[in-house]
Amino acid sequence: MAIEHIVIVGGGTAGWMAAAAMSRIRDGRKLAITVVESEQIGTVGVGEATIPPFVEFNQALGINERDFLSFTQGSFKLGIQFENWGQVGESYIHPFGAYGYDIGGIGFHQVWHKMRERGDKRPLQLFNLETMAAYYGKFSRTEDYARDDLPPINYAYHINATAYAQYLRKYAEQRGVVRHEGIVKDVALDGESGFVTKLTLDSGKEIEADFFVDCTGFRGLLIEQALETGYEDWTHYLPCDRAVALPCNRDDGSPPPPFTKATAHKAGWQWQVPLQHRNGNGHVYCSQFMEADEATDILIANMAGKPTADPNHLRFVTGRRKKFWNKNVVALGLASGFMEPLESTSIHLINTGVNKLIATMSLDGVTEAQASTFNRLTVREYERIRDFLILHYKATRRDDSEFWNYCRTMDVPDSLTEKIEVFKANGQVFREEDELFTTTSWAAVMLGQGITMDGTSPMADGVADASAKEVDEMAKSIQWLVQRMPGHKEYLERYCPAPKAAA
Repeated sequence: MAIEHIVIVGGGTAGWMAAAAMSRIRDGRKLAITVVESEQIGTVGVGEATIPPFVEFNQALGINERDFLSFTQGSFKLGIQFENWGQVGESYIHPFGAYGYDIGGIGFHQVWHKMRERGDKRPLQLFNLETMAAYYGKFSRTEDYARDDLPPINYAYHINATAYAQYLRKYAEQRGVVRHEGIVKDVALDGESGFVTKLTLDSGKEIEADFFVDCTGFRGLLIEQALETGYEDWTHYLPCDRAVALPCNRDDGSPPPPFTKATAHKAGWQWQVPLQHRNGNGHVYCSQFMEADEATDILIANMAGKPTADPNHLRFVTGRRKKFWNKNVVALGLASGFMEPLESTSIHLINTGVNKLIATMSLDGVTEAQASTFNRLTVREYERIRDFLILHYKATRRDDSEFWNYCRTMDVPDSLTEKIEVFKANGQVFREEDELFTTTSWAAVMLGQGITMDGTSPMADGVADASAKEVDEMAKSIQWLVQRMPGHKEYLERYCPAPKAAA
């Protein structure tokens, strides 16, 4: 059956990202797109940090970066600073750009390791532009200096996710998407195919459609409550199951740093996401080892200012739906699964979910091949991100609490064990197909948290001998560029200032 009407159930970041992207396929087609959402149902709204592919998502929509950042109180993000993860007191940055560049087919971190064995004491971070700019609170975009002899800068954003949803709602409605206010009270299924056919709202209004996108958050109104798809629980690997979120002003007047901060505590970790005029904060923790009151107290004691709202307490189970596309329903956002915001992948998974949906669906109707392809690709993506998140917990030397003792000694997926063992042996990281996290990402976390290389590629000896001057030039280029970059706050004030009243 041809698809002539698509209904997106639930707004928020997921719903309006889907609506905005799918509005582009309406041109010249007989296709209606409806978003059903209710102002009575709050959104989680804690996913305020993004990663570089999100920049491309906005560019594909033709969104003006300055306008979008000003509206969402946005700032720039060069990476994530991790504190207290390997040991209490240790700190490192997982940057968005690469360490140096491959030389002679050898990863730069291996060349660096060989040079370090021979007495070069320079830290690996010195050879990464994003890390050095982050340390000094600097920022520029590549087009601001546009020189072939200087490295590009890779960035993402910190945004107010609620404002972003509002921004995309306007974008989508201007392109013909229709919004209905209301709460879904009943979901009708076809007795033969099991497809969703109709929604009944609390007002009594009935909405029929051919295809549905479930963006109803953790409850999964269509994908789980109606279709009983099932859920794969990953709590063993990612044991945190609670979070408390709080915004605050920066009472000390400090400028917004161009990076997200993730600080480990005794039973979880705390995020700090700097917007232009406030910080987003949250404490993700494991209820088996900590009560909500203690988690809230720890959060408030480690914020840059007094809270500007009441604590928002969240419960979740890390894992994923057994199917992301079931019958004529595709789940996006929290309705599809959840893997905590440790590496800012929540909005990214909405982004890639929307992209895969548009790439695989056909308006001629739903086929099993489409659904199975979407599910297979999405499962693979979730599992690879899962392994990277588990690495942060597993690769710890902390023994100061029961929580960290559990994480340090827990069994992990074989796929992660293999990745760690290969890296230990010779520093190699195999990035498979379109895997999200790069060689630099894996090396940054493993080295940052104390997993060392016992050796390097056999080819690294000769490369290190021949490339000493080239490595020196890398460091000099990065130093020269960072010295000439404006401060992050100065850049925001000039490029995309946001009114304080909107904070």
